Amino acid sequence: VDSANTGRVLASDAAVFLKKSGLTDLVLGKIWDLADTDGKGILNKQEFFVALRLVACAQNGLDVSLSSLNLPVPPPRFTDTSSPLLLNATASSDVPWAVKLEDKAKYDAIFDSLNPVNGLLSGDKVKPVLLNSKLPVDILGRVWELSDIDRDGMLDRDEFAVAMFLVYCALEKEPVPMSLPAALVPLSKRKPISVPGAMPLIPSSTSTKDSHQSLPPVGILAAKTPLSQ
Repeated sequence: VDSANTGRVLASDAAVFLKKSGLTDLVLGKIWDLADTDGKGILNKQEFFVALRLVACAQNGLDVSLSSLNLPVPPPRFTDTSSPLLLNATASSDVPWAVKLEDKAKYDAIFDSLNPVNGLLSGDKVKPVLLNSKLPVDILGRVWELSDIDRDGMLDRDEFAVAMFLVYCALEKEPVPMSLPAALVPLSKRKPISVPGAMPLIPSSTSTKDSHQSLPPVGILAAKTPLSQ
């Protein structure tokens, strides 16, 4: 990242690199704030190491906090978005879906009982179900963020199943991941391979950045409806 060997990394360069971790902008923002201790928008080598370590913590379901820095974690994983040979984790259509059929039937019944409109449930309708789990609000916020895969502020039948799956995992004291594992991406949301026999291309970091700007993350647990954050 520091190609000129200056001993420091600018925020813009670091952001492009850290996005390859697959973590959400919200989590990466928190990581940056912790690493850039004096808020100068530049990381020296030691601070950059802190950022990498926090990425590894987040990828392994640990808290993004300075107290996690001494915990043993495997090295952080980054996907080189400029390489067309790397298969996007969420596009691997051969990974079976983690939600079992019998569980899906239960989740579908709950989904239908909430009166979806055009096959979609708004955040307002999903919120009481999530709050009913008595899980901490920050965990539920992450569940929403991970399950609203297409970022439209609504959950379809498959996305709702992902949300329920994550809630039940959390109730079993399993950590909610910071980014959605490939096995949890519904088959309907996996990117089709456009050229037969070719590896799917991962969108470049610029296009993902644009889409984030046009669709701000809608906090399900915010008091008002979309764009309240």
